[in-house]
Amino acid sequence: MLRYNGGTITDYFTLSMPGLLPYSFAALLYAALGYVFWRANWASQPSSTPALNWRGAARLAILIPLALHAWLLVVDSWDGQALSIGIGNALSGIIWLALVVYALSSVRQPMDALYAVILPVAAVAVLLPLLVPDRPVRLATSPLLFAHLAVAFLAYALFTIAALHAGMMALLEKRLHGHAMNRTPSNLPPLLTLEQLLFRIIGIGFVLLTLTLASGMLFSERVFGKPFSFAHFTQHKTVFALLSWLIYAGLLIGRKSYGWRGRTAIAWSLTGFAMLVLAYIGSKIVLQLLLGR
Repeated sequence: MLRYNGGTITDYFTLSMPGLLPYSFAALLYAALGYVFWRANWASQPSSTPALNWRGAARLAILIPLALHAWLLVVDSWDGQALSIGIGNALSGIIWLALVVYALSSVRQPMDALYAVILPVAAVAVLLPLLVPDRPVRLATSPLLFAHLAVAFLAYALFTIAALHAGMMALLEKRLHGHAMNRTPSNLPPLLTLEQLLFRIIGIGFVLLTLTLASGMLFSERVFGKPFSFAHFTQHKTVFALLSWLIYAGLLIGRKSYGWRGRTAIAWSLTGFAMLVLAYIGSKIVLQLLLGR
């Protein structure tokens, strides 16, 4: 009989399958709901589902995979004594939080078209703890650490929403310039309103990113167990994080002073998000997957 780490192959699959099922179920629910919203908003011949407020029902249905996703994150990251955070569960947590923030904000001003974008992303994200080879970092718990992580994750979540929002605006602008009005979601506010919302999200995210960087520098020893030094400025993680901060600061200043909007605003926001992704995800992938640290 073949063996796997001291057990048989049969034992391995018997132990793994119960863990695989909730991930798969959550991913399928996210994907199915994403298809529903895409079919209703972005398809060349959008579906026209009458009667019953299907939109409200679909929004409520999102709570099911969200709750399951949250439970999986807790199981992955918390052992009752300490946090274990790696690439997979960190990315999964950021996307989960982004979807929660968007779901809460859309209660006031529903924009179902963006659900068609963020739900497929969530379908992939919920599987990342299984798909990404990982070496989780075990962190001792403390109020400062929880506060730092909460602010950092919320900042990442808001900038994720902003990036998806900017991508949606770019697609809408392309369709409008291409006179594809019949394929433009009718339930979305005007581009000018979407642009104002984008800058509102970026503004809040920028404040949270500033707090994240400041707390990491000022309370490094109490949060991470080692003091911050100027050598940190040479690390590519810090370099990309500061570049992201500067890009978002430049975008907000440009908006305030020069009225930047449209493609300029979209390009700057996407560039800032790319730097932010490289700051955390890029450094983790290089260290864990390529260098084996």
